[in-house]
Amino acid sequence: MPTLPTAFSRLLGLAAMTVLTFAAANATAELKKGDRVVFLGDSITQAGAGPGGYVTFVREALGKDHKDLEVEVIGAGISGNKVPDLERRLERDVLSKKPTVVVIYIGINDVWHSTSGKGTPKDAYEKGLSSLIGNIQKAGGRVILCTATVIGEKTDGSNPLDKLLDEYCDISRSVAAKEKVQLLDLRKAFLSHLKEHNKGNMDKGILTGDTVHLNAEGNKFLAKQMLSALTTAAESTSEKSAAKAGKLLRHCVLVKFKADLTPEQIKESEAAFRGLKNKIDVIQDFEWGTDVSVEGKADGFTHLFMVTFATAKDRDAYLPHAAHKEFVTLVGPRIEKVLVVDYWTKE
Repeated sequence: MPTLPTAFSRLLGLAAMTVLTFAAANATAELKKGDRVVFLGDSITQAGAGPGGYVTFVREALGKDHKDLEVEVIGAGISGNKVPDLERRLERDVLSKKPTVVVIYIGINDVWHSTSGKGTPKDAYEKGLSSLIGNIQKAGGRVILCTATVIGEKTDGSNPLDKLLDEYCDISRSVAAKEKVQLLDLRKAFLSHLKEHNKGNMDKGILTGDTVHLNAEGNKFLAKQMLSALTTAAESTSEKSAAKAGKLLRHCVLVKFKADLTPEQIKESEAAFRGLKNKIDVIQDFEWGTDVSVEGKADGFTHLFMVTFATAKDRDAYLPHAAHKEFVTLVGPRIEKVLVVDYWTKE
């Protein structure tokens, strides 16, 4: 039986690792045979289609693990592009390729170029995004709209363009809601990652090489986000059925504390687990208890903690969450044995 640190490390690794084959396995649950995915964007996407780039990682991951689907992945990024540029070349670089899925990842230059008076006005940005989406949908393509990422990696809000970038990302979120297309909130994902990994409040070097363009780790991270978006573009058949039936996903953790723990340490550990519900919003419900069985078959396990999620995606967001990692750091060394079981509720 593994110790808690070992078992939890496996769980965290499963959800948070950057090994793209895992993400690909999930992504292809929603991709159809012969799908053609086009990534439309600026220099980040242009570089992403090269060696070590996020577009290349997506292509390689899908090709390696799900060759039978024959999914074609196309990079359509051009350096310096803004929303009006994408509108002008949509037919040539995207629609002419007859895509089934188009990922629009834009916004950095629309904001960044404002420092030289060449940015995109907010109204033109909003109308342009809506126009892109409408034309792609008319051609039969499904759209995933991304928010912009970062112009500076500082986590205290002191990057010069943080405020303006957030305003443009809000426009993207609003357009996605209005046009009823899937939103991939890269801005939120990047900020969350940086908050956890950029303790030195550096302006670059974590996910970017120059405050904007991705380094090796940034390309891996972005590829994971893109593959996840393809996964959740439509719920899997099993999840649709579960949701329709009102079923929930239970995450059950059985633990045995080490014999040398004080009652205070056990109480602190219990409180730490209970506190996760107030820190991680994807948790639908939480309950826990201690063994009172008279059969004597608990095999040393004394505590059961049960976390409920609406979807597998929520469970997968919970595992690598910063609050969950903090909990594991505190409680992990105190556990002798752990058993984890997940199941969908049934009648």
